[in-house]
Amino acid sequence: MPFEPPAPQLPPLDRLLEIMARLRDPDGGCPWDLEQTFATIAPYTVEEAYEVADAIERNDLGDLKEELGDLLLQVVFHSRMAEEQGAFAFDDVAAAIADKMIRRHPHVFATTSYADVVEQTAAWETLKAQERAAKNRVASLLDDVPASLPGLTRAVKLTRRAARVGFDWPSTDEVLAKLREELEELQVEIDAGDLPKARAELGDLLFVCANLARKLDVDPEDSLRAANAKFARRFGHIEKALAEQGSSPEQSDLAEMDALWDEAKALERKAL
Repeated sequence: MPFEPPAPQLPPLDRLLEIMARLRDPDGGCPWDLEQTFATIAPYTVEEAYEVADAIERNDLGDLKEELGDLLLQVVFHSRMAEEQGAFAFDDVAAAIADKMIRRHPHVFATTSYADVVEQTAAWETLKAQERAAKNRVASLLDDVPASLPGLTRAVKLTRRAARVGFDWPSTDEVLAKLREELEELQVEIDAGDLPKARAELGDLLFVCANLARKLDVDPEDSLRAANAKFARRFGHIEKALAEQGSSPEQSDLAEMDALWDEAKALERKAL
């Protein structure tokens, strides 16, 4: 017999937790939800986080509300599976992050004070390091930087962690010099036709680019998303302009599309 939907008058979070419990109920729950594990749900969790970021990028608050709900569902889903295993429940997750926020903000919830944001950030990193040491499971300074992070984001976190112990370039000048060096090494392997080595050198080049972003205090993923959006916008201009001429990219050539690309750039500059 079907479940009765949780009462709408329940507090929203309680209602959501009850919905997830019923979806995971072996006796009448959803077959798809019942088949899921932490590993199978993890990709959806990452995807939902990106969709939140996309809504923010588009400044679409209506969409942001919906995407935050989707992301919250992921937390509820993982928490429910953990509860079924007797590991922890949603309340434990909420309590743990509440405790962590209080612990990491002694300038708000205790008597500590910081001179500025720079000092506060340094103290935050020190507190995080103390927490990692207390767990007594990290052999290297870099061990707990998640391997599943996007490559550019992980590169920034790895190099930021190493920089805390002095392993860093002094300024952007040295990073730019290294960038030119890596570009030359990539060119050598491309000219030699050695694709495996070219692949490795391309990785080195991207790693240095992530370092440069860190030195400039820029999120490389944000920069790349902006560049992707710019490319899509300008290519859209090409498609639209060609369609107005009764043509298409497939019927055009590179020179014509390049000219329309430059036209799109000029229109963007004029709009600024």
